[in-house]
Amino acid sequence: MAHPKNYERVFAMTFASVYPHYLAKVLKKNRTQEELDIIICWLTGYTPQALQHQMETKVDFETFFAQAPQLHPNASQITGVICGYRVEDIEHPLMQKIRYLDKLVDELAKGKAMEKILRG
Repeated sequence: MAHPKNYERVFAMTFASVYPHYLAKVLKKNRTQEELDIIICWLTGYTPQALQHQMETKVDFETFFAQAPQLHPNASQITGVICGYRVEDIEHPLMQKIRYLDKLVDELAKGKAMEKILRG
């Protein structure tokens, strides 16, 4: 696992700076911004308007997840490998949430059906 010191760098990144990378990844695979926003809102409990506000205020990942209304109860069903690590084995709670999001974006880009991505 990446050294915890490197985590601080990830946690300090703004969500708004990473979102365009998520968007480019899904658009390149013929998925939509709406689908991307749906999976982000599903995971975090943000409304689309609140998600937009988080981007406009340029919060970092730590704040983004700290202010999230509620992590989806089925988030623990998100499993598999992302960036070389099994998301279910990541011990740091914030890094695990970030990797959950990365995994959902990855599944969307790979063409997985929305109902499967949303686990339920």
